[in-house]
Amino acid sequence: MDVYKTPGAFSWNELMTTDPAAAGAFYAGLFGWAMKNMDMGTGPYHVASIGDTQVAGIMGMVPGGPPMPPAWGCYITVDNVDETLAKCTALGGQTLVPPMDVPGVGCMAVLQDPQGAVFSVMAYSA
Repeated sequence: MDVYKTPGAFSWNELMTTDPAAAGAFYAGLFGWAMKNMDMGTGPYHVASIGDTQVAGIMGMVPGGPPMPPAWGCYITVDNVDETLAKCTALGGQTLVPPMDVPGVGCMAVLQDPQGAVFSVMAYSA
């Protein structure tokens, strides 16, 4: 199964933290992840890999965003972000971050279920 092409599959994990470099060093030491830095247009983004497989991303907190503790987030693959947002709202959930394009990756949004759990959805472009 290709998690990037299978709607409903958990496809990516991402840590937002106050010190991405320190977090990268911690997880590299803990799990043996290799870290590679890249620029996603929002500042340094640290991609963690095991061998040739990318497993997670680590980034700094969003400047000017609401205060929040460092936290891991998950992405779930969808075919169409707009349709998923409409279905989420119809089921009692809400959109926290509206759809946005991630260059070279796809379209994403952040949602919240009726019980308060937060997750992201991504329609991958490739």
